[in-house]
This record gives sequence, structure tokens and C-alpha cells, in this order.
Amino acid sequence: MTTQQLLDQIQLKKSFLCVGLDVDLNKIPEHLLALEDPIFEFNKAIIDATHDLCVSYKPNIAFFEAYGIKGWISLQKTINYINDNYPDIFTIADAKRGDIGNTSTMYAKAFFEDLNFDSVTVAPYMGKDSVEPFLAFENKHTIMLALTSNEGAFDFQTLNVGGKELYKQVLETSKTWKNSENLMYVVGATKAEYFTEIRKIVPDSFLLVPGVGAQGGSLSEVCKYGMNKNIGLLINSSRGIIYASNGADFAEKARVEALKMQQEMEAIMKQ
Repeated sequence: MTTQQLLDQIQLKKSFLCVGLDVDLNKIPEHLLALEDPIFEFNKAIIDATHDLCVSYKPNIAFFEAYGIKGWISLQKTINYINDNYPDIFTIADAKRGDIGNTSTMYAKAFFEDLNFDSVTVAPYMGKDSVEPFLAFENKHTIMLALTSNEGAFDFQTLNVGGKELYKQVLETSKTWKNSENLMYVVGATKAEYFTEIRKIVPDSFLLVPGVGAQGGSLSEVCKYGMNKNIGLLINSSRGIIYASNGADFAEKARVEALKMQQEMEAIMKQ
């Protein structure tokens, strides 16, 4: 998917919502557990109920890998279902991969070619040669961790390195890499006060923003400091939407929560 196609979807749907598919068999409705593939059936119901309210889905790969080959099959069925039925949706493999040379190339092939995701999250700790193999794929996007929403983010990401916070150095350096126009960045919603500084470095890039909702991030604050002329944000909500109910009405309740976020986003876009 091209960036322009993503922008078109945002304007069409008046939404920049990304729904995270973090499927935990201990949390999904019990009646699904009797089905042959409860993970896929859960995802399918969530997708069918929310596809017109969001522009992106983000399966968290760990939640599929945890169930071995069955989980990987569920992932394949989920991405195929989105691509076959809702091809205008921007898909994110939340895998946080990061290795060098041929290993990164193989990770990229797995998510971009075999599974046909539009994007994948990566960790930049190993530097240029761990990220550039992902950037080499045409019309695919690499979403690099920049400033995350977890407590441990302060262990390294905000350290002063040579007079500059490390996350700023990461952002600035990444702009020099080959095909850097294919980069997006992860910035946690609980770090809203940092968005102004981040936008000075990457004013035009898309930011994937987890942490709104269950983790306490504020949508209005993120938009106030992080939105650019093209919106430039994908706001992820996982637990707040997909686990709105653990009963037979789980998909309907997920839609209710997604609609609340879409309506708030539409109001912000009109301002």
C-alpha cells in the first residue's frame, strides 16, 4: 500500500484508528474455544464489526507465535481474510524484529512477501544494516521504534548522549538511511509531551501511537502535539476495543468502542 492510499482511507473514513489484534485465549469469549480455530474466529468477528471505522489492523505477532504452528496458521488466515475482504485496510505486523544483513531480509520476506503485510515494526538497536533490508521493499513500510510507552523506555531512550537524547539521535540518523521515505515511527501516547520535539525531526512521517485507552494515553493531547497537515498518526487501541466484552456480544461491543474513537477522531479532523 502506498502512503497516498493510506491518506485516502483516512479522509474517506474520517478516522486514523488502528485496531490491535492481541488475541489471548484466556480473554476471548468461552464459546469460541469450542471452535476449530478460536483465534481466527475471534479476529474475523472483530474485523467484520470494525472495518469501516478503522484504517489499520495490527496483529501482535507474539500473541500468535505463543500458540506454535496453530497460532501461525491463525495469523496467516487473519491477514489473508483482511487482504481478501478489506484490501484498503493498512496492515501492520507488530513483530519488532531487528537483526543484520540476510537475517533482516528473511524477516522482511516473511512479513512482506509470504504474509503480504503492508508494514512491520522493527527495533533499531543494531543500526542501519538491520533496518535497510526492510526499507528495500517497494510500497511496504517499516515502522521503527522511536519512543515507546513502557516504563522501561527511560532506561535508554531518553538518555543524554553527546548533548542529545538518544531517541532524537535515532530519529535523525534513520533519515540518512537508504529508502528512509518508507519509514514510520512508533511513539507512545503516554509520551505526549515529546511529540513537539519529535515533529521537529520527522515532520512528515507517520507515527504509530500505542497507549491510548487502557494504557492511559490521551487522544486529544497526542493530536494536539503530534498531528501534521496530513494527520500523520495511526492511533492504536487494542484491549480497549477487542476486550470490551467477553460475552456473545463481544464484536458488537468492540464496534461501540471503535465508533467512539472514530467519532472523536472525526471531530478532531474537523477542527
